[in-house]
Amino acid sequence: MEEKKSLKVTRNLIISKTRKPIFFEFFSGGGMARAGLGDAWVCGFSNDISEMKGNVYRENWQRAPELLISDVNDLKTEQLPGQVDLIWASFPCQDLSLAGNNVGIGNRNAKTQTRSGTFWPFWKLIRGLIEEQRSPPIIALENVAGTLTSHDGKDFSAIGSAFSGAGYKFGVLVIDAKLFVPQSRKRIFIIGVRNDIQIPLDLTATKPIDIWHPKTLQKAHEKLSLEARKKWIWWNIPEPEQSKTKFIDILEDTPTGVIWHTKQETKRLLALMSETNLAKVDAAKLLGHRVVGTIYRRTRKDKDGIRNQRAEIRFDNIAGCLRTPSGGSSRQILLVVHGSEIRSRLLSTREASRLMGLPDSYILPKNYNDAYHIAGDGVAVPVVRYLASKVFEPILSFNAKAIGMS
Repeated sequence: MEEKKSLKVTRNLIISKTRKPIFFEFFSGGGMARAGLGDAWVCGFSNDISEMKGNVYRENWQRAPELLISDVNDLKTEQLPGQVDLIWASFPCQDLSLAGNNVGIGNRNAKTQTRSGTFWPFWKLIRGLIEEQRSPPIIALENVAGTLTSHDGKDFSAIGSAFSGAGYKFGVLVIDAKLFVPQSRKRIFIIGVRNDIQIPLDLTATKPIDIWHPKTLQKAHEKLSLEARKKWIWWNIPEPEQSKTKFIDILEDTPTGVIWHTKQETKRLLALMSETNLAKVDAAKLLGHRVVGTIYRRTRKDKDGIRNQRAEIRFDNIAGCLRTPSGGSSRQILLVVHGSEIRSRLLSTREASRLMGLPDSYILPKNYNDAYHIAGDGVAVPVVRYLASKVFEPILSFNAKAIGMS
């Protein structure tokens, strides 16, 4: 109890001594949203249920006295200090992705929540802040693209109704991290703005913009309630310049935490490839220079309907989407081809963190699975920074007087 009290005092001191915008982050993981927001922002509160992730967070954020390791179901609004400008939440995605079998966010009244069902206890905190007249000007949620289609759109519709019912206009941006880093990582960003907060006109559009609002989002929008559609925003932000960093550029010459496979292990990996994937490898051999591809092992049905493990490779200078290492098939493998020489190994943890846009100064756990988990569960840092510079900061600046920032 004494520890919680001292934490709260420390957080309040942090907030009272700055005029920078303040944010709370939930499901914070290793702090990648915080890294993206950067030094222009102050973290007033952070939360995650994982002790391991909390330890990594503290290693990287000066012991982070504002971090509370706790189940979101157990949090109370009195643990959230003062007024905040932005609340960020990357709630668990396992039940909304294909890999998680689309269990969904669950029923807000269910006694036992699914992992993605933690959205509802999180939203209960939002409603509590609103009742206490501490509603944040901006709320941003991040999750997998499967959120749009989970339960035939019912999950997304429920989230939309939560926003509109709480007094927020909102919209969604579908952003692939490959615009910023050499990793294919498509995520949705639901950004809600309190009804009384003005949005600069150049941040909104009258219709969908192809790069940010694909057909899946447009279809999900059609399934929203009438009230939610009335509060809808088609966000309009400039298209970033395509990143020039290629996958090969982030590779370590001396990889940390992994070793090269034996020739026999590489041979077994190639044996898992279909004719189509082997043809890609053969084409890479003919190029005569070093080519690097990434492999995921997947289970596929053959022509007889029998499920077999397959190794699928890509040579497009972009890594596949990082996943959490729940099993061997979720770990990404490198295949390096230089003429007739072929080598393979696991992606190193530092390479994984670079794919998320983290600097090499970021302290990773020594355990491979833990470090890979931190990266695979995170949000791409440059995407957060782009949203901050193009959406959050312009809105807060435009409303500086109204929200007490000037």
